[in-house]
Amino acid sequence: MKKTTYHLSLAAALMAANPAFGLTAAPPSTGPADKAASDVIAYQITAELTAEVGHRQAGTQAEQRGRDWALKKLAKLGFANVREEKFMMPTWVRGAETAVITAPQKMELSIAALGNSGSTGAAALTGEIVYFQTFDDLVAAKDDQVKGKIIFIDHNMTATQDGSSYSYFGRARFQGPNVAAKKGALAILVRSAGTADHDHPHTGNTNFEAGVTPIPAAAVSNLDADKFVALYVKIRRPIAASLTLTPKNLGQQPSGNVIAQVTGSNSALPPVVIACHLDSWDLATGAFDDAAGCGIITAAASYIKNHGTPLRTIRILWAGAEEVGVWGGKDYAVQHAATPHALAMESDFGADRVWRVDFTLPEGAKPLQDRITRRLALLGIAPGRDKATGGADVGPIIAAQGLGVIDLQQDGSRYFEIHHNARDTIALIDKKQLQQNVVAWTIVLEELSNYAGELRPEIKP
Repeated sequence: MKKTTYHLSLAAALMAANPAFGLTAAPPSTGPADKAASDVIAYQITAELTAEVGHRQAGTQAEQRGRDWALKKLAKLGFANVREEKFMMPTWVRGAETAVITAPQKMELSIAALGNSGSTGAAALTGEIVYFQTFDDLVAAKDDQVKGKIIFIDHNMTATQDGSSYSYFGRARFQGPNVAAKKGALAILVRSAGTADHDHPHTGNTNFEAGVTPIPAAAVSNLDADKFVALYVKIRRPIAASLTLTPKNLGQQPSGNVIAQVTGSNSALPPVVIACHLDSWDLATGAFDDAAGCGIITAAASYIKNHGTPLRTIRILWAGAEEVGVWGGKDYAVQHAATPHALAMESDFGADRVWRVDFTLPEGAKPLQDRITRRLALLGIAPGRDKATGGADVGPIIAAQGLGVIDLQQDGSRYFEIHHNARDTIALIDKKQLQQNVVAWTIVLEELSNYAGELRPEIKP
């Protein structure tokens, strides 16, 4: 009966918040999700982390300040077993970065070096730019079209609610520099993997195969990429450029994960792990990517903790060094390989509303899945048709242990306007949408942490 009363209370509260439902006041709150509906914890975490620490590039002192801050914050919120688990990782930092079209007319380009980019050295690198409309065009090009040239890759990435365009168009950044280097290019410029026509270039990681010498690699803002392409289309003759990038590799440096938990009453039940990533790129303070994710999962876990002791432990993972190779998620899977887990979730797609839920659960958990679906429907969240796969930081532990997964899919329509560039600040967080995330997460965590059945699809009860 208690759970039925709770469902009615949340529904009434949601109706009261929207006059279209015909109610004017909500009854007394009876469950953690009712408290989450007026959440301030997630916004406070996001605002304080970004203001007091700032950017948190992996492997740097800035990331360490972020871990120190997180340890204090999680302890203050009353979580149990708050600790740091350190690991070592290769660390890259940016230096000077300029790009100028020198002929047939002078044009400065707004650029940002890509993670793991090579250096031009202090002296500028000069050369002819060769234009490729897509990543696939570069792949198909003969080596003599590329060798000794500065490459430019264009693309037409558009906004999608599920962010699906990123994996396809982002290949220009993920793989383009490696392909260009193998073909003998001097350097590479790519149109930013972003969907807004502003003058802020999007950074992000790129990788070079073993034995391939990294070449200077940078993203160009979409606004300046448009100007460059317009010039190229107009003149159809060689365009000369001067490029300076002076990043450095610092070798192995310390990073780490911050871990806390809500301790359940039944230690025989494997825990649920919920994750975000603490690190960010250095061009902004990383509010969307991913301070908000840390705020969301921590706020939801806090409401469960404050409502009483659940059956199952909830493990909180603020992962380190996600942006540059998921080092924290990999280390967590190794360090906790001997600890059976039940299910994993992650929030790492901004701060806008949850619009869909996906599941990967055993058949025996169908009643649980249906119950979660019904409750999330009150928030306008519908079940999807895809299997849940989890986020980057929980991917290694999911793969290692065959865990159950629930994905609360956030609206990514504006995510790639913001991520990895100088606009990723608290100013673009929508408080109401952030609160909706917290309510959705609280609903799911309440159900999971009080469910005694099997959650791992590969484990038979």
